[in-house]
Amino acid sequence: MQNLSSLFYSSVDAPTLLESLDLSDTDRIFIAEAKNAVRNCLRGNLMKVLKRHRYEGPSVHPRFFTQGSWAYKTLNAPAKSPQQADVDDGAYLPLSFVSQEERPSIASGIFFAAAEEALKELIEARRWKLVKDKPTCIRIEIAKFAHVDIPLYAIPDDEFESLQKAAMEQFGYMTFDSALEQAERDAWTALPRDHVLIAHREKDWVKSDPRPVKTWFLDEVERHGEQFRRAVRYLKSFRDWQWASGGPSSILLMAASAPVFEMRERRDDLALLDVVEKMPSVLRDGVCNPVDRNESLTDRLGRAAVEEAAKKLESFETYLRAAIHGSNPSQACAWMVAQFGNRFPNQPERVKVTSVAATVKAAPASAVASPLVGRSQAG
Repeated sequence: MQNLSSLFYSSVDAPTLLESLDLSDTDRIFIAEAKNAVRNCLRGNLMKVLKRHRYEGPSVHPRFFTQGSWAYKTLNAPAKSPQQADVDDGAYLPLSFVSQEERPSIASGIFFAAAEEALKELIEARRWKLVKDKPTCIRIEIAKFAHVDIPLYAIPDDEFESLQKAAMEQFGYMTFDSALEQAERDAWTALPRDHVLIAHREKDWVKSDPRPVKTWFLDEVERHGEQFRRAVRYLKSFRDWQWASGGPSSILLMAASAPVFEMRERRDDLALLDVVEKMPSVLRDGVCNPVDRNESLTDRLGRAAVEEAAKKLESFETYLRAAIHGSNPSQACAWMVAQFGNRFPNQPERVKVTSVAATVKAAPASAVASPLVGRSQAG
């Protein structure tokens, strides 16, 4: 048998697949700077635009929370064009609400229009591209390889002010933003879950809270260890190479892999094999949002696309199993390059020969329990 794990991840050997998935320092700094420029622009201009359009309500001072793969630490660099690194930076807006009602007193469309107008000068100056066809966010393409999505959330004014006061008192910082940046735990967990609304271009305001998914995923990482986070990144890398666009969403890959993941000591190759062996049947059975059993992630993908993904994973499992159980390091690397692209190191000299006993020893003494969250029949 062969051990390919050091080609997936290693703290001493390089290059590795995981290392090749990271954005370069230059690209990461570029994205972070662009994200901060967008934040500063909205902070400085949004209220001015609203006032120009005769908005007479209370002042709006957006606060921002990075979410999605950047926050989960599962963001991969794009594998091929037209893929882009996706950074989600939610803007939270304190609004005046009609007494005892759960809807803002201003239409979501006004905020989309105002935010886009507030960003116009910045976008033009930097030659970025504004995308307006996303129903739940403003998308700004900041480069061929990256975009920033800004979903607009609303919370009651009094809750927002309470959150600001609590953050400053708890962490002792002069500003709310610096408290959020320095705190080990997100201060935004204090927000009321039933009052977090997202602006929708077609449906006005919709109840939507991104925090439960983040909490669920971080709990899974704590349950399984960092190897699970790496396995998710390998799966996303496989998807990005096999599909130039489309394919199973990141949350679907996360939700489908979590219940079947088992930690393998120092063997990322075996841990990934365990997952891809079981995922096809998981997908065909149906997978729901892990924090909302009423939302089917496989239904959203569609029956034909689910079957396509299951078949690709079955093929992947065949090649990965053959690579591990084979005796030809060059062939093993060639098979993995076919699955992941040239980001997988083609270095057969680093493939180790291992015994069956050592492979068995890599398995955990007892499987880590992980609930089969969000499972449903695909329709």
